[in-house]
Parts: sequence; C-alpha cells; structure tokens
Amino acid sequence: MLGGLALAGVGVFWWQGRAAIEKGAPPPALQPVRPDPMTLPVADPGHGTGPAPPELTERTREQQRFDRLDRNRDGFISRNEMLAPRTETFRKLDKDGDNLLTFEEWAVTTVDRFAQADKDKDGRLTRAEFAATAPKPPARKPACKC
Repeated sequence: MLGGLALAGVGVFWWQGRAAIEKGAPPPALQPVRPDPMTLPVADPGHGTGPAPPELTERTREQQRFDRLDRNRDGFISRNEMLAPRTETFRKLDKDGDNLLTFEEWAVTTVDRFAQADKDKDGRLTRAEFAATAPKPPARKPACKC
C-alpha cells in the first residue's frame, strides 16, 4: 500500500513538472509566407511526384447506379423509382394510350424498326444494319442563350 502511494506521488510530481516544461516551450513554427500572386509558379517540380489519382472502384460504380434510381435520396429504391426509367419507353409503345401494351402494339413497333434497319430488304440484318437500331442519345440542350 505504501509503495502504491509512493508511485502515485512520483506520478503527480512528474505530471506537474511536465506541465511546467510544456508551458515554457517555444510556440509552433509559423506557416510559410504565401508567394506573391502575381508571380508565376515554377514549371519544374524537380523530382517530386504527387499522389496517384483515385481509382474508380466497383463499389463506386454500384453506388452511382443506385443513386441514379434513388430519386428522393432516402437510401432505398421503391418499385416506382425502379420502373420510372422504363415508363417513357412504355408510353412510346402504347399507341392507343390505354396503359395496356398489346402484342400488336409491341409487334408493330418492332416490325417498323426492323423494316427501317433492313436497308437491302432481304429480311435479315447485317451487323451494320443492326448497329443503326441502337437508341440515339438524347439531344443536349444548350446551357443558356446568351
């Protein structure tokens, strides 16, 4: 018990002495002065190299895919959010607008696409003809009319 008190007393004296030493320590080094903004930077970095650029990971791609569907940003994808990108295509196929896609509506659109792509009218699509059936990217709107 007496040894424990002695150790505690030594610890207190050591702690107080350490605080007194830190109180008299010099202030931290000042930050370097920024160069004049009118001077041009040196183009030669010497032998220094910067950090490698970050790599796009599979998780990041999956997170981006998730975020595209999670419209309200609640961390969940609802059934409506999952189906939303497909509604425009459905409406194009639904010719009579009754929200029912009949086989005839689907087939007419598909046959029309095939007929337009089959340039030589031989009833078959070559690779080049099939490539013409790829959906076109949406037209980009101008940022502003300045």
